[in-house]
Amino acid sequence: MSARARVKAVLGPTNTGKTHLAIERMLGHVSGMIGLPLRLLAREVYDKVVAAKGEAAAALITGEEKIVPETARYFVCTVESMPLDKAVEFVAIDEIQVATDLDRGHVFTDRILNQRGFGETMLLGAETMRPMIRKLLPEAEVSRRERMSTLNYSGHRKITKLPKRSALVAFSAEEVYAIAELLRRHRGGAAVVMGALSPRTRNAQVELYQSGEVDFLVATDAIGMGLNMDVDHVAFASRRKFDGHSWRDLRADEIAQIAGRAGRYTRDGAFGETGECAPFDEDLIERVEAHEFESVVAVQWRNEKLNFESVERLIATLAQPPEQPGLIRVRGADDEGVLLRLAGDDDLMDRINGQAGVRRLWEACQLPDFRKATPDEHATLVGRIANYILSGKGRIPAEWAEAEVEKLNRPDGDLDALQARLAHVRTWTYAANRADWLEDADYWRGRTREVEDRLSDALHAALTQRFIDRRTSALLKGLKREEAMLAGVSEEGEVTVEGHFVGQLDGLDFKPDPRATGGVEGRALRNAAMRALRPEVSRRLARIAAASDSDFTLLRDGRVRVDGAVVARLTPKQSVLKPRLELVGGADAGALERSAAHERLELWLAQTVAHDLRPLVQLEAAWRDGKLPADARGLAFRLIENAGALDRAKEDIEHISAASLSALAKAGVRVGRHTIFMSGLLKPRAAQTLAILWHAAHPGEPRSVFVARPGALSVQLDRHRHWGECAAAGYRACGRVAVRFDIIERLADAIAAAPLPPDGALARIVGRPVRELPVILGSLGYRQVQAQEGAPAHWVLGQRQRKPPRPRPPSPDNAFAALANLLPASEQPPRRRRRRA
Repeated sequence: MSARARVKAVLGPTNTGKTHLAIERMLGHVSGMIGLPLRLLAREVYDKVVAAKGEAAAALITGEEKIVPETARYFVCTVESMPLDKAVEFVAIDEIQVATDLDRGHVFTDRILNQRGFGETMLLGAETMRPMIRKLLPEAEVSRRERMSTLNYSGHRKITKLPKRSALVAFSAEEVYAIAELLRRHRGGAAVVMGALSPRTRNAQVELYQSGEVDFLVATDAIGMGLNMDVDHVAFASRRKFDGHSWRDLRADEIAQIAGRAGRYTRDGAFGETGECAPFDEDLIERVEAHEFESVVAVQWRNEKLNFESVERLIATLAQPPEQPGLIRVRGADDEGVLLRLAGDDDLMDRINGQAGVRRLWEACQLPDFRKATPDEHATLVGRIANYILSGKGRIPAEWAEAEVEKLNRPDGDLDALQARLAHVRTWTYAANRADWLEDADYWRGRTREVEDRLSDALHAALTQRFIDRRTSALLKGLKREEAMLAGVSEEGEVTVEGHFVGQLDGLDFKPDPRATGGVEGRALRNAAMRALRPEVSRRLARIAAASDSDFTLLRDGRVRVDGAVVARLTPKQSVLKPRLELVGGADAGALERSAAHERLELWLAQTVAHDLRPLVQLEAAWRDGKLPADARGLAFRLIENAGALDRAKEDIEHISAASLSALAKAGVRVGRHTIFMSGLLKPRAAQTLAILWHAAHPGEPRSVFVARPGALSVQLDRHRHWGECAAAGYRACGRVAVRFDIIERLADAIAAAPLPPDGALARIVGRPVRELPVILGSLGYRQVQAQEGAPAHWVLGQRQRKPPRPRPPSPDNAFAALANLLPASEQPPRRRRRRA
């Protein structure tokens, strides 16, 4: 960088034209480079540069895509992929506030400190970075740009009442899909944008929105990083996100970054909440509207002067702390974690030869975890790649690469399967863009791009089919206009034909009158009835498809009621966390109508399970995602399989460490003296939902579902009920009394305390008469003992000592019995007489 080269920081909120300014400045120089925070945004800017300067002058460099003509003068990159040895006249780094990010921040900090154009360098970002720029680069020129339009808070609105040209923001794929599904049924559909989508899929989805084919966009916070669309309103369906380390509330500046997508250029925008998003407080709203946020006081940093003489020295220099104030050494980075794991692999360490080998190992460790696998799984993959590139030809075998890529070359499956394959193929796309990892890198770049494009197109088609079903939408609208054709069916569901009562329509199920079904006349009446029923059944199916959550009721027998009539029932033998429903009746209706109603019912049921059984759902997610310690996973799995409750006496938990038990406790699991259960499932609504779902999952059980009245400590049982029946409702059968799990543990704690309370006090704990106490405690394994004669008896936990078994006489069929028969009668052993049953 020459002495006259300028460093200029352009700061301000969203919609100030900072990125546009940087592109214009870059194209005004002979050569330039711009680093952007997202691959999607890099592709968007690259297309603009190509349009302005032609393909020969533009280069695109990301971790998974490289388009670099020999005549390229303008380089559009993700920040991580900016070539450090490329000399250009102009350099720009966008969204510099990402330097605070725990995972990627150190890369942005390095570029801020070290990446320079020999003519001009421009840093773009939020006003919150002003103090850091002053501290790190005191010579830099700092200017502020004002927003071109205003951003106003509009309050909470229902998802189905949001204005057109709205973007709804959520922070999980499940929530994004649920919202898009709801919009499909009520508002005609929605486009979907998530950071995990490939640029090809994302662009196709955005085009659906930009063209006006749909009026709604459902997205993650990926839209907050400079993706410009015609959005008038941003609605937050959630304000909590997982930042890669933990779930937390969004900061005010993060809310403003996302909300700022509304109102592009001079058109004003609005933001607010929707769905179950917690309301924003007045102070936060004022700060977002005024763009006033707390300044950044420190950014993430990593030592750029790494020592590659040995793996040990590399690890030591990575751990070196910064000397300059305002910098924090990055901790817990994925690449460092992989390096530390592989450093313990003696076979791999033996393959390393000199600085070149250490550097090559470090390059392998920097493979991004596109799959979002566990640390051990990711380290295993990196270790295998490192073994190949550090030995023999120093290349990944083409046979292995071809087998892995071909496994992913399948456009079938649901959304999750397609997204998983896309994430996996990104690993190979990244490898293909390392020219020294694979032979014939050009072939592999084309091959992985071909597979990625094929999967991207399939994912776009699947998203469109699921969330923009024009035929179903048009059908539902048409059914609502056919109210005049409901002749022949009364409000009570009585079906008449020419004045003759021919049956009753109960929900969707038609029950014909036996008196009107005989003979030719009866058959004619029934055929006429069915013709009259079709529009009414269609109307009821449409009503179900458009019903709100409050219109559905799950009955104790597993049936679902809408508007006072049963329309569906739980499918037997399904998991309590993944129940299914089947319609009751309506078999003659159209397939699309039934499908729309069935999908709405299943969506409501899935949301009910997610809400009511949240502790169990979260435990299952923690188990599935490998967030629990290894020695706790088995117990967690058994809890999930057994509706969140286990008999402590039947569980071996001695091998589980205290730290793992603590992790289970944080996940809501309580390990009591008698029961292992989840306190959150004892709430009345959760207990009732779980009991109903458990009963449906076990169709061989008696017909009546055990559900206690809300707040009951114990319940008198009308018959014998085994463990699962009561446990699903949060109770344990103790003889003919069911006692709630937490009350049993309270009773056990009272018995273990000193001095022991009298029986009357113990009986009051469970809310039962004293006379029932011995049966309750006996079923739990307690017995009464006296310390000494005349002293009052007290309860202790443990079984009675059994007398040693009496020796049984030998069987008359064995050899010893034959010998005994040779003895005189007076010396033969006595024979035991069998008792009659």
